[in-house]
Amino acid sequence: MRVIFTLLFCYSFLVINAQNYTEYTIGSSSDLEVISSSGICMMGGASENDNAMIWFLQQANGGDVVVLRATGSDGYNNYMYSELGVTVNSVTTFVIHNEDGALDPYVLEKVENAEAVWFAGGDQYDYVSYFKDNAMEAVLNSFINDKQGVIGGTSAGMAILGSGYFSAQNGTVTNAQALSNPYHNRMTLGYNDFLELPFLNNVITDTHYDDPDRRARHTAFLARYATDNSSRVFGIACNEYTAVCIDQNGIARVYGDYPNYPEFAYFLQSNCTETFAPETCDDGQALTWNRGGEAVKVAKIPGTQDGANTFNLSDWTTTEGATWENWFVDNGTFITSNSLNPDCNLLGITATNVVEITVSPNPFKDYIEIQGLDGNAQITLYDIHGKQVYSDLIHTSTSIDLQHLYHGMYFLNLKYGGRDVHIKLLKH
Repeated sequence: MRVIFTLLFCYSFLVINAQNYTEYTIGSSSDLEVISSSGICMMGGASENDNAMIWFLQQANGGDVVVLRATGSDGYNNYMYSELGVTVNSVTTFVIHNEDGALDPYVLEKVENAEAVWFAGGDQYDYVSYFKDNAMEAVLNSFINDKQGVIGGTSAGMAILGSGYFSAQNGTVTNAQALSNPYHNRMTLGYNDFLELPFLNNVITDTHYDDPDRRARHTAFLARYATDNSSRVFGIACNEYTAVCIDQNGIARVYGDYPNYPEFAYFLQSNCTETFAPETCDDGQALTWNRGGEAVKVAKIPGTQDGANTFNLSDWTTTEGATWENWFVDNGTFITSNSLNPDCNLLGITATNVVEITVSPNPFKDYIEIQGLDGNAQITLYDIHGKQVYSDLIHTSTSIDLQHLYHGMYFLNLKYGGRDVHIKLLKH
């Protein structure tokens, strides 16, 4: 009887109600400690793409999955635990009713111990108001960047994953509202103050892209970001049945059922020129972001069952299966046209070979070694968005600690002996 009882307990369906959250658990009640693989999985907001979800669960390496949501119930539990053919130790769904629920020590511990975290759909402002600027935010960012677990979400759960995000604090916003006034009271955007995901710096996501309303407003989101932060900006969006899965090297695979259905993901970037910012992006005025009809470069990638079509988020240029478009806005009117891969060399930095100076290894993991220096050299490192992430004045050959950087492409500028040396570096 003892053995039978234990098995029934481990694989029963456990529901716990608390005032501030409701818990649904299936699988083992004991935490399983395994080493997961990092990654990001984002879905467009309708039913889940099975192949993308299999990819997400495989990254958990048999560990524990936590689903966070603010409405609904246990819809993911059986689906993730037993319907996709991927073994995981448990699936626990927390329906968080308020901020106190998010801050419950038991909930925080479950998230901290998980190997995979999934955000369900709903209202993204619930997630922002419950999870931001508190212990849950800290636990999530540690899970992402220290533990390097896999994270993902659909619809509202995808909307919060970029370093920039549309919070929907005052409700949704239409393209007409966003284009006629990019500072409309429903254009509630957050910048670099919530989740910190590798490869999603300066990125704003959007979902339900089957609705053409979304493309114009998403462009307005990017215009606001570029204006408010004086930086180039990027976007990732999915049609409703499409998914994007990003591995630890920044390779984004696009899943869907193309050509049977028009299922696409979109990768947006402000044009890689010095004058990338909108011409007119002011409160109370219609948006103009034209730049010769090339304000925003967009890679449109069909999603396939095997995720064969890819986009490299380390350089925002290398792709398989993409067609390119120009998107721009002229006095509040959204316009698209066909384009070519911009093949941007961001920041105008190109690799230059200087025999007496070496930087290795490349790719690197935690440190780089600079050899061949016998005098002062100014070193500056930029990420692919043009943001300075490291700067130092060195006096001789040395080792530089870059453990704090995310995986991805970087550009090293070395001023030495009256010359500028420019080198592309990849962090694994």
